[in-house]
Amino acid sequence: MTWISANLDFILSLTWRHIALASPVVLLSLLISVPLGRLANATGWGRRLIVGGSSLLYAIPSLAVFVILPGLVGTKILDPLNVVIALTLYGVALLTRSASEAFDAVDDELLTAATAQGHSAWQRFWRVELPLAGESLLAGTRVVSASTLSLVSVGALIGVQSLGTLFTEGYARSFVTEIVVGIVGTVILAVVFDLVLVALAALLMPWTRRAKVRKASGRRRSSQDTTTTALATVPDLAVQEGRR
Repeated sequence: MTWISANLDFILSLTWRHIALASPVVLLSLLISVPLGRLANATGWGRRLIVGGSSLLYAIPSLAVFVILPGLVGTKILDPLNVVIALTLYGVALLTRSASEAFDAVDDELLTAATAQGHSAWQRFWRVELPLAGESLLAGTRVVSASTLSLVSVGALIGVQSLGTLFTEGYARSFVTEIVVGIVGTVILAVVFDLVLVALAALLMPWTRRAKVRKASGRRRSSQDTTTTALATVPDLAVQEGRR
């Protein structure tokens, strides 16, 4: 605790740097993956090309990307932009498949009905496809968020400061407290990001919350009906037992 209180400003600074690196990655991954997933779902060959390519991209080790990327985009190796670009590529690779599957799960009959009502392809996407795919997209985004917050720490190996800096410095000095603070801080950020995403989804997609309430209400009614039926049969069983 003494070390934590003495270095609290440093820890908070690293925390804010971690947030500043992870936040744009999650947002950009979602904004890029949604149109890519929709495009991949439009044609069979497009799905194989886009989803297959993104899966291949995710297989590349993150540290190798951090080292190679500055030479490709012309940035300095310690530039935080390298981490943002690299992790956005990983986020897109991870979320594109989820987006494609989310759009593929939308009922074709609903799309046909929307077209019959005069919706253009653009209107159908915004008013039908995207809302119906929203819950699956949220699930994929939550996975990307957790993955990104973890991978941001790897940037510390090339000198980009984040909570991962506590890992590298702690290992270098064999100081367990510093390592534990870095791990706990990263886990807390992952939980906070997840809660924020869930809250935003509830705000932007209120229909999913109402659907869950209806399902829960339906289950309660079903349970109550079953209990009522069971109680109603008790007198009949008692009468039959008395006759025997």
